[in-house]
Amino acid sequence: MVSDKGKKSKVAEKVEDDENNAVDITDSELVFSIEKLQEVQDELEKVNEEASDKVLEVEQKYNELRRPVYDKRNEIIKSIPDFWIIAFMSHPAFSALLSEEDHKIFKYMHSLDVEDFEDVKSGYSITFNFRENPYFENTKLTKTFKFLDEGTTKITGTTIKWKEGVDASNGANHEKKGNKRPFAEESIFSWFAETEQKDIAELHDEFNVIFNLKLQVADIIKEDLWPNPLKYFNSEADEEEVSDGDEGDEEENGDDDEEDDS
Repeated sequence: MVSDKGKKSKVAEKVEDDENNAVDITDSELVFSIEKLQEVQDELEKVNEEASDKVLEVEQKYNELRRPVYDKRNEIIKSIPDFWIIAFMSHPAFSALLSEEDHKIFKYMHSLDVEDFEDVKSGYSITFNFRENPYFENTKLTKTFKFLDEGTTKITGTTIKWKEGVDASNGANHEKKGNKRPFAEESIFSWFAETEQKDIAELHDEFNVIFNLKLQVADIIKEDLWPNPLKYFNSEADEEEVSDGDEGDEEENGDDDEEDDS
């Protein structure tokens, strides 16, 4: 017990000595230390900026290598009927966004292109390419996003030249009647005319789901659909296989029930 008390008293003495010998820093020394810390932080920022520039250089290099591969992919896709309408409709976002009229128009779409600017950090474009069709004169519809120095984005889109008999404001035949919502509210083609930036956080209307999706169209195409559209095209085929399998199981079960009854 005596030895334990001796150990405790020595520990207490050491703690008291540490407190007495605590660093007593003056205001000028504190300011000096903070300035030195800021210098180191600035040095780190320069290294991070250099790293970002290197990453962009690598990305630009590989964009050039990807381009002929994307072109080759587009040529193959042209030989697959309804590839893009199936890929778009199999995507959870676009299945809610595309209207019945869009389905008809997409039948004439033969390729999609997403292309970064030569300076990848300055912007990109998205282009829908079409065969001759009964809806509009354009063979390509392009939407461009140019990132400006002040942090804003300049957005431009192709003006769609609707053919006679198709309403330029809603894309549907004049003969169409009923309570169908205007084409401009539910069609992906009205997206090409939307060139003003909007903040999704400012939209609180729970009934505006379609409009919110349209604000994300570019990101969804560029970052998800464009890199691997086959993933979504195949998901449609997989669903059909599952459906066929279920029907086969039901028929087999029906045959088994008939045998049991006999």
